[in-house]
Amino acid sequence: MRSFAIVGAGAVGSYYGGRLAAAGNNVRFLLRSDYHIVNKKGLVVESIDGDFHLPEVNCATTPEEIGLVDVVIVAWKATSNHSFEEVIRPMLHKKTVIVTLQNGLGNTEALGELFGINRVLGVMCFVCINRIEAGLIRHTGGGMIAMGEAVPGVTDRLRELVAIFQDANVVCEMAENFAEAQWRKLVWNIPFNGLCITEGGIDTGELLALPDGEEKVRALMAEVIAGARALGFKIGDSFANTQLDRTYPMGPYQPSSMIDFVNGYPVEVEAIWGEPLRRAKAAGVSTPRLEELDTRIRAMLKHR
Repeated sequence: MRSFAIVGAGAVGSYYGGRLAAAGNNVRFLLRSDYHIVNKKGLVVESIDGDFHLPEVNCATTPEEIGLVDVVIVAWKATSNHSFEEVIRPMLHKKTVIVTLQNGLGNTEALGELFGINRVLGVMCFVCINRIEAGLIRHTGGGMIAMGEAVPGVTDRLRELVAIFQDANVVCEMAENFAEAQWRKLVWNIPFNGLCITEGGIDTGELLALPDGEEKVRALMAEVIAGARALGFKIGDSFANTQLDRTYPMGPYQPSSMIDFVNGYPVEVEAIWGEPLRRAKAAGVSTPRLEELDTRIRAMLKHR
């Protein structure tokens, strides 16, 4: 049995780590502010796919306490990537793999530069999930993940990890081209995370209810899809319809970046908007709406 460490046990890390633990896997959670509550009361997950409670959670406050593991799952925001070395290194043995569940672009590359790209896999999470309070996670929609090697291809370890997640009641698909999966996630993340910030800290339902809300979303989605195509990824125009069709039923969902902005936390500007914008422009794609969105978010962060 493989051992897992969850680094960044917020909403996403706690949910997927909790699923793995509930299925009987050896999962260790690296916690900071939530440690005392989770260590005492455990982890509660309210989920559309079935609630569960882990009364005892194997958690620690330092990577040294966790020790060496087979799989390190990184689920913190990209704004914490400066801590990769000090947090991850103490948990690595020669064959440890690192799986990043992070949004945006540049995370797999950053991990690869530090620890070797052949150690790294990526996961895109298509899920509506929030941390309500310490030890309480609420999963209200989606849940499917796409997992792939940072170096394109299908390996035995990828098949094994996909199977482990599937056995943990997670819909997990194998992404032969993980970079394409990243751009597919950005088709949703760039407009919804961004516009929910710039329109005043609103949820997805409020955004789509605005007179020009869907129009703004579609325009940004079109630019992201154009950028992806210029980079060689096959994403059709109809993918925008698919994303909108899955968003309307979410109702008043609060994207994570909007929550971070409203609460005064760091926002993943570079990973979600900056790096995709740079790559699209380098590929020769005109992205005026994305440029404007990126500029507005940075200005709002500067003056909040």
